[in-house]
Amino acid sequence: MFGFGKKSSAEFDGVFGGEGSMTEREFLEKEIERWKVSPGRKMMITGQLYYEGEQDILLRKRTAIGQGGQLEEIENLPNNRVVDNQYAKLVNQKADYLLGQPFVVRGDNVRYVKMLKKVFNKGFMKMLKNVGKGVLNWGIAWIYPYLDAEEGICVKIIPGYEVLPFWKDSGHTRLDKAVRVYKVCGYEGKKPVVIEKAEVYSENGVERFILDNGKLVPDSAQGERFDFLGGGLAYGKIPLIPVKYNESEIPLIKRVKSLQDGINELLSDFQNNMQEDPRNTILILKNYDGTNLGEFRKNLALYGAVKVRCDSEAQGGVEALEVKVDAGNYRAVLELFKQALIENGMGYSSMGFRNSGSAFANPNQLNIKSMYTDIDLDANEMEMELQWAFEKLMYFINGYFSFLGLGDFGDEDIEVIFNRDMLINESEAIDNCIKSLGLLSEETVVAQHPWVNEPVREMERIGKKRVPLAPLT
Repeated sequence: MFGFGKKSSAEFDGVFGGEGSMTEREFLEKEIERWKVSPGRKMMITGQLYYEGEQDILLRKRTAIGQGGQLEEIENLPNNRVVDNQYAKLVNQKADYLLGQPFVVRGDNVRYVKMLKKVFNKGFMKMLKNVGKGVLNWGIAWIYPYLDAEEGICVKIIPGYEVLPFWKDSGHTRLDKAVRVYKVCGYEGKKPVVIEKAEVYSENGVERFILDNGKLVPDSAQGERFDFLGGGLAYGKIPLIPVKYNESEIPLIKRVKSLQDGINELLSDFQNNMQEDPRNTILILKNYDGTNLGEFRKNLALYGAVKVRCDSEAQGGVEALEVKVDAGNYRAVLELFKQALIENGMGYSSMGFRNSGSAFANPNQLNIKSMYTDIDLDANEMEMELQWAFEKLMYFINGYFSFLGLGDFGDEDIEVIFNRDMLINESEAIDNCIKSLGLLSEETVVAQHPWVNEPVREMERIGKKRVPLAPLT
């Protein structure tokens, strides 16, 4: 099936073949053209730009009502563009909460688990954390497993805004075809140019093109790469694994963009008002000795004096209608914006513990968990999508092991456990572990201890140090 996942196979029966129909390549060209300007892709790019600090406030202009009641740009006013990137802080917070700590792989086959740990090394965990940031910014990211002559099986991230997927089902779980569109730097003679390329992934392999004015031109310069499709190890499956932020693939920026913009605008307006020294007071002129208000403002700025005229008909003078800038109002509204951004983005704020004095000097675990309620609920959905992606990834890892002759592990069950980075009351947690001894197995208690990262290795250390008790006589 082709399209954006909202169409059934029957709707495309007349797309290829027959009189007046178009070829598959022509269809892909039209779909790429439509997708590149689609609202969904634009929102993905917006999420990435906002994370990097390239936000709408940087394009703002100062305007005022001019002749005819139309807004006109004014260039002689302060135009500060302040970026307080609370959105990037929220993305990092959510990614670190779920993926900041190393995950654990468990299974009954000890040899298989050890082999997987070599694949899921620190480099993989770093990649996975970056995937977490990507899915928050884009709504969906893509994991591409490939083979490297030196390192074996490797994984790289493909941004969501580079991939146009064609789904087999409306639930977006089975991929029929995908097109990756990306740009590379090249040369035409000695002149540097930007080349737009396209890769079409299907069960039959990868076709590579150059996108020239919307037309797919075969790219003969780039040879075949040793990947799962090229190496014949995919067995009819496309080595592109989607990782979603949520079922609807909605990026985080869509929830909080207006709030982030409000924070930037509020801080920029406050700084503008503070810098408008000659204009923070509206002046009422009486019998001014001159006609040009521009000249009046210039003389006021240069000399700090105003020349007025007094006669028998009118008494000259200057009165000020002051416009006060209340910092307290700005601070109150700013706090409301930041709190709303945290709530809508389902993050958490530790300010309550910082500002609550002695009441939370030693908070219990129930109080701490209440602070993490929203981010925990959001992490549950994201973790479910990650677990599904791991299940898809294991197909290619097992195929790689089988290719090397290490064994067939297709029927082995493994469990991937994410260690969420949550504050805990260590004294309370340790006390609960001690009280649980005798009710639960020692291995279970050790796994829950806050100082233990690898329960199996810790149990081995305990076994080596333990001295058998002498029998009673």
